Amino acid sequence: MTPAASPSAPALGGSRWNTFPAAGTVLTAHDFFTATEPLLQGIIDDNALTSADSKVLEDQIRATLALGTRETSLPLAIGPDSASAARELGAQAETIGRELASWATSALERLLISRIPLPAGPLVIRSHCYGHLLTPPAADLFRGRRGGPVTMQLYNEWLHQIVLLRDALVPFTNWQDVPLLITPSGLRHTEPARDAFLTELLVRQIRHTSIVAFARHVVTGTSGPAGYGFEADGGTALPAVLDQPPLTAPRHLLTWRPDPAADETVTYVAELRDYYAAPRTLVEHLPPPPRHRGRSPPAPSPGRSQTGPTPPPSRSPTKAPPPTSTSARPCAATASPTDRTPPQATHTPMPRPAPHLCVPLPGQPREAPDRAAW
Repeated sequence: MTPAASPSAPALGGSRWNTFPAAGTVLTAHDFFTATEPLLQGIIDDNALTSADSKVLEDQIRATLALGTRETSLPLAIGPDSASAARELGAQAETIGRELASWATSALERLLISRIPLPAGPLVIRSHCYGHLLTPPAADLFRGRRGGPVTMQLYNEWLHQIVLLRDALVPFTNWQDVPLLITPSGLRHTEPARDAFLTELLVRQIRHTSIVAFARHVVTGTSGPAGYGFEADGGTALPAVLDQPPLTAPRHLLTWRPDPAADETVTYVAELRDYYAAPRTLVEHLPPPPRHRGRSPPAPSPGRSQTGPTPPPSRSPTKAPPPTSTSARPCAATASPTDRTPPQATHTPMPRPAPHLCVPLPGQPREAPDRAAW
């Protein structure tokens, strides 16, 4: 929800687009997005926007938050040969960007019908330009006959705050639940940490410690030692793989886990700074694997090949009783070596069957061996 203004806080309008306290506040992604809506209202009022202009603004925000467009705010090329961290962070940025763009579309439609009051008068602010490119229709709308410096400054500030919001959420799997530190300048306090984060992401294989450092600054506004996670007031941020299946869990993202017991900022660091110094166990010193109970199937005789499926394991280590029928011979795969005697056949010997088959002599009835033999 939008933070309520205290009785002594300045009203919205004039040069103030928010009522965030000087000491800062904590908001989730959706709450902060809602808090930026006065900027959109100022754009609508100054430029006399109508529902016919909604498509232009929607296309602009989608192009800014997407990857691979001319207007993208994150020029990250992702391909099959990209580093796994870049692919994972890039996919996360696209997912978040699409959701934020849908929020913007809904907000614009709502504000065109039900406007936000600005008691201090129309918004007129000065916004530092960060170089976000506009689509041709958006440039005509904001800089043409209907636009002007006031509209352009308002839109530049709103667009940049949304870009900062997208980037601040990229390190987290459950990004909608992350508590963000918000100051009177919105998320502009994250700009130095964001620049360092994006520079490493775009020019080299980003380190996990760099992802953690940026995430920590987003939540706490402070820096700390290099680590693999951190704890802040109200929760912890640790690698997502800790409580998800290793084969499907994100390898480089963090998950925010609420924890009421957490009441200070702490960085989780590795026990050993140099993993080469970690104790090692040689393979020859490992304990032998456990031996399975039960009798192993007999090895095939020389010159014989096993073409059928592997016989099922024995249910008991003791010798199986002989078949109840006198006309059926013991199965070669289940008879013990001492009971296995050559057949006294008077006919031409047939090829010996595979160990798992029971083949009677010609002329004798075919009966299944007793199940206990298996």
